[in-house]
Amino acid sequence: MTRVLVVDDDLTVRDVVRRYLELDGHQVALADNGEDALRWIGENHPDLVVLDLMLPGIDGLEVCRRLRQHSTIPVVMLTALGEEENRIAGLQLGADDYVSKPFSPRELALRVSSVLRRASAKPPMAGPRRLVDGDLAVDVAAHRASLRGAELALTTREFDLLLFFMSHPGEAFTREQLLEKVWGWDFGDQSTVTVHVRRLREKIEKTPAKPSRIVTVWGLGYRYERAG
Repeated sequence: MTRVLVVDDDLTVRDVVRRYLELDGHQVALADNGEDALRWIGENHPDLVVLDLMLPGIDGLEVCRRLRQHSTIPVVMLTALGEEENRIAGLQLGADDYVSKPFSPRELALRVSSVLRRASAKPPMAGPRRLVDGDLAVDVAAHRASLRGAELALTTREFDLLLFFMSHPGEAFTREQLLEKVWGWDFGDQSTVTVHVRRLREKIEKTPAKPSRIVTVWGLGYRYERAG
């Protein structure tokens, strides 16, 4: 049984989300502030965190930032409708997905299941078990990536995105196509892709502002270019 921590200062939201996630078979813990959430995560290591950004004391962005300093636990953010800056900031800090308030509890439960499924998915039997591009390597079976021999701290989405790009060198993809193929969404905010590409560039490019691996195809999207 997967363990999910729901962090929100609204009792009604916590209770509704808990009931829907429990119906999906998850074990659910609750927290109403950032300090308690970080303490609980450190002691219990959940499989996923549902995190509201507007929290008393330590807000959700700071919780996400501190969590990403030492963990790749998947995070699904809850953001108020129209708070695009906070949403993008959360994705830049390493959140895997988001749902805007007011939201459908069933949609949130589906997003949680989707993120957990990708985080625990076994690599396909077909295809290479290891992808190497110069000093960049992806071990598909171990779900690890390394650059110049040092392991990269990638979130689930970042790893999936890198694996997809390296599996399709030289091919251009729109943001919409990447949402469908990497996130498994047939709709959604394409800025999610933009932010994840930016984060991935910061981790694998020598000069992120002038990327040589994940290049922008103007008017279309992105293309992965092999080194050399």
